[in-house]
Amino acid sequence: MDIALLLYDDMAPLDAVGPYEVLRNVPGWEVRTVAPRKGEVRSENRSLGLVADHALAEITNPDIVLLPGGWGSRTLMKDEEMLDWVREVDRSTKWTTSVCTGSLILGGAGLLEGKKATSNWLVLDTLADLGAEPVGGRFVEDGKIVTAAGVTAGIDMALHLVAREAGPEVAQAIQLGIEYDPDPPFDSGSPEKAAPEIVELVRAAARG
Repeated sequence: MDIALLLYDDMAPLDAVGPYEVLRNVPGWEVRTVAPRKGEVRSENRSLGLVADHALAEITNPDIVLLPGGWGSRTLMKDEEMLDWVREVDRSTKWTTSVCTGSLILGGAGLLEGKKATSNWLVLDTLADLGAEPVGGRFVEDGKIVTAAGVTAGIDMALHLVAREAGPEVAQAIQLGIEYDPDPPFDSGSPEKAAPEIVELVRAAARG
């Protein structure tokens, strides 16, 4: 499997690094980082640098493309160079995937029209505006489109892809190898579980 992992300025690093840690551990799979311009990109708040080894024009036919989310996705969902690239690689991918608000880029490219999809819970209404049918859950598979919910859900989605392509035993071995055994100290990881005042706190932070 040849995997194209998109990087861009103002992305959420864990959206990319979480799935990367899963996918890179599959024997024979290669993960290549790609960005609008080859070289360093800076994460949200410009606090972390990541390096893209390839420019968009250098990656044309990956088996899997993965689009992470972050504040920069709001810009890229309207960037015609990016949207043209997403549409083009989607023609030959086996799986076209996103994490968190990376689904907004898929929607901007017109790839979610009539598709079940998910994203960060704060932008599900925007997905509907882009022609998708928003649904809950950690990830959603509709045809070859697989979208994950916010940030950490990308790890779940990546394990699902490994199970689909390499078998559940390989996926389970990778899960054990990275010791992915979530046991958070609080049960507030979704708006349905969190206290109303916590939900509003997050909404206020998102509004800036």
